[in-house]
Amino acid sequence: MSEYVVELKNCVKRFPGVIALNQMHLNVKPGEILGLIGENGAGKSTLIKVLTGVHQADEGQIFVDGKEVTFKNPNESGAAGIACVYQELNIEKLLSITDNIFINKWIKGSNGLLDYPAMHKKAKEVMLSLGQDVDPTLPAGSFGMGVQQMIEIAKAVLINAKMIIMDEPTSSLGEKEVEQLMKTCRELKARGIGIIFVSHKLEELFELCDRVTVIRDGMFIETRDIQDWDNESLIKAMVGRSLENQFPKQFGVKSEQPVLKVEHLEEAGVLHDVSFEAYGGQILGFAGLVGAGRSETMRAIFGADKIDSGTISVNGKKVTIRDPKDAIKNGIAFLTEDRKGQGLVLAQPIETNLILANLSRFVKGIFIQDKVVDEVCTGNMKDLNIKAVSLKEEVGQLSGGNQQKVVIGKWVNSDAEIYIFDEPTRGIDVGAKVEVYNVMNRLVKDGKCVIMVSSEMPEILGMSDRVVVMREGHITAIVDRDSEEFNQEDLMKHAWEV
Repeated sequence: MSEYVVELKNCVKRFPGVIALNQMHLNVKPGEILGLIGENGAGKSTLIKVLTGVHQADEGQIFVDGKEVTFKNPNESGAAGIACVYQELNIEKLLSITDNIFINKWIKGSNGLLDYPAMHKKAKEVMLSLGQDVDPTLPAGSFGMGVQQMIEIAKAVLINAKMIIMDEPTSSLGEKEVEQLMKTCRELKARGIGIIFVSHKLEELFELCDRVTVIRDGMFIETRDIQDWDNESLIKAMVGRSLENQFPKQFGVKSEQPVLKVEHLEEAGVLHDVSFEAYGGQILGFAGLVGAGRSETMRAIFGADKIDSGTISVNGKKVTIRDPKDAIKNGIAFLTEDRKGQGLVLAQPIETNLILANLSRFVKGIFIQDKVVDEVCTGNMKDLNIKAVSLKEEVGQLSGGNQQKVVIGKWVNSDAEIYIFDEPTRGIDVGAKVEVYNVMNRLVKDGKCVIMVSSEMPEILGMSDRVVVMREGHITAIVDRDSEEFNQEDLMKHAWEV
């Protein structure tokens, strides 16, 4: 009997113009949580797809319980006991929890019809075993992200998975939902199920994992027991260099007058008397718990959501923003939290996405100036370290971190005055985070006004000049960097205030 429930040896996967995996190694023991970490573009997604049968390796071997296997599709990997909970959840929101769990695994009665009483009962039992006391007959979309993620895990439990891959499972979860997920992972581990836990959050790896495997540039770098890693060694193994300063804060010259002034913003049931000022040459951080109203405030400023009352001023002049087009005309750029749904055209090439926010810059008459586009976009790729075969590559083929960089490049090309970054480093690795921070630093040095919404308190403290704290649609505090309250404990206290 093999020591490992799943083992991958000498895996090679080639795509046109690139070797995505090169002699890759990976192994997972029964009842073990193995952390998997690497920079965006390191090959994590390709590795997951090879293990789940989405892609077939050009070379190498996969073993399950010591027996060599070949997966032609995800159904075959599922039958072998390998399941994956992807970062982008595969939930049919209009269908019930039961329907989502039992898709392609229906229970039928003696009459050949679907036995819904039996499926509802089993769905209820499986969800309860994952800490979710929910009505399985209700639509999955009526529940939050935490419950939806547990539905995905329930699918894996139902097929008696030997190993579950969790791809950035906490990226869209609140604090309590993360706690429940951690508890569930430990319970699955206790049942003897192996877990590959993919995360860019080092603290999660140290809290949960038994071992951590690091990959870089499509190659296996090292696997160690968790006690043999620390932050510095993990980062160095992942990016190939030491990151002495994870938050390379640089200071600009604060403008004399606020570039953006928001007064008494109201949106029924969402925002309540929101007022603040943001200055050029500074980063204004927005902190708070999930659901505090931070993203809703940014959407209101950008004209994506309608406000009931309140005023917005840009460079001392009151402006009317009815929709995003008005916001862009007034020099406001908005990097949304949902890069795939709202920030990119996934089926279009990188260069097309990079020029979308300011087409007039690249058009002369009725023709696009290809030379200007190539020059600017090539500069974007270099400055942002976008890893791609060429500017012609479809954005949908890039890793999540590189997609985020394309969104940033798109708005940098708009030459706005006010840049709103909503969770700009969510789902990207520490090396890519530093590159994003350096973009912010360049904007600040150029006198631009930068607003950063983040759920990562170290990021807020590391990069902000001032911090606005929100709770339930209210602003509970505005704290300057030189204040005694500019620390994690005091900011979190304000986040819990009403």
